[in-house]
Formats: sequence, C-alpha cells, structure tokens
Amino acid sequence: MSTSPDTTNVASSPYDALHKIRSGERGSLTDAVEAALREAIVTLVLEPGMMIDKLAVCERMGVSRFPVSAALARLAHAGLVEVLPQRGTRVKPIALEDIHQHMFIRSALEVETVRAVARLHDAATLEALALSLDQQRMALKTGQRLVFHTLDLGFHQILLDAISLPRVKDIVAVSRSALDRARQLLASPERLVHTLDEHERIFDAIRSGNADAAANAMHDHLDQVVAELRRSAQERPDLFVP
Repeated sequence: MSTSPDTTNVASSPYDALHKIRSGERGSLTDAVEAALREAIVTLVLEPGMMIDKLAVCERMGVSRFPVSAALARLAHAGLVEVLPQRGTRVKPIALEDIHQHMFIRSALEVETVRAVARLHDAATLEALALSLDQQRMALKTGQRLVFHTLDLGFHQILLDAISLPRVKDIVAVSRSALDRARQLLASPERLVHTLDEHERIFDAIRSGNADAAANAMHDHLDQVVAELRRSAQERPDLFVP
C-alpha cells in the first residue's frame, strides 16, 4: 500500500519568497532578479548576514547564473549585499553607523520641512495630512501593517511636497530607502501606535501654525525611531554591525 510522503518536517526556504520568472515578462532577467532579491532583502526574508546561495536563486527563479550574478553586483553597489573573498556573497548586516548618518540627514531636513509647512499653513496640505491620518487610524484598527507603512511614507511625502524643494525631497528619499531594512524591525503593533501618535502631534502643531512646536514634534518623532532601532540592535545583535 502506497503512502503519501510526510512533509511535516520539511523546512521552508527563504528562497520560497522568490517567484519563477514567466516567459514574456517585461524587462530584462537581471532587472527581475534584482527586484525580487531586493524585496526579499528589504523585508528581511533574506536576513542580514545570510550567505546567498546563487544556485538556489537560479533554480527557484528559473534563470541562469549570469542574471543572478549581475543582479547581485547591482545590489552590492546599493549596499545591500557584499562579496566576501573565498566565501561568496552575503546579505550585508545593518550598520548602526549608517543608520545614524541617514537619520541625521532626515532630522536636519525634515525638521526644517515641517517648520516651513507650519508657516505656509496651506489649506490643501492640511486637508491631505488630515486624510492621511484618518487612513492611518483605519489601517491600524484593521491591523494592516503594510498599508500603514505605505501611509507613513505618504505622510512624510505630503510634507516634503508642500515646500516644493525637489532636491531636498530626493535627498530624504535616498536616506529613507537606505533605512528600509531597519524600519522593518520597527513594525510591531506598539511602534505603529506610537508612530500614529507622533504624526498627530506633528499635524496638530502645523494646523495651529506653531512652527517651533512642529519642528520639535518631528525631531521627537525621528529620535524615537533611532531609540527603537538601538533597542532592536540589542535584541538582535546578529542582524547588526557596530
């Protein structure tokens, strides 16, 4: 009598998150592999410090070694992976020094951004911020973590758009992107509640036209993010480098 194979002890692989490339997909194979690996790295499916098995990526995505190697070269340039001589390629650990520098940049620019937005007191901006906060409350209430993350980004984008300084917006975007992996560690329900509360304080100060209070609220908000990241580094030191 034949029996079904027992799969209860078959461990899932982090490479399961990668999808097989279908024939006819737009763009190059390298682009597709890069996008899939970047997503897996940023969302911590491929954890910091993990060695990347190129063959496993090839087999999972149905591609040859060339697009995988080319994609990893791009990700190395972006600072997400690193090549270790005689060992291979690994997901780059999150560097606390990098976090400090990017948060310094964000604080310097976004604190002054909200100061300017409070002084402008633009009705359309206030309406957009109020709508964003309503949506954040709903996402938090329904437990939609990824939706809340998107709305969080959008809240800050509304502020940056309001001052019409594209270079400032671009610089902040680079720093926010560099912090994506670290921010995934802050996605606890408690942190999301605090984030909403901090956003509401920023909005209240802007709505009242109090530029200094708005600047202080943004400074406190970003300081709390840094404090949470330091706690994460203590809890999961394997994911970080000093």
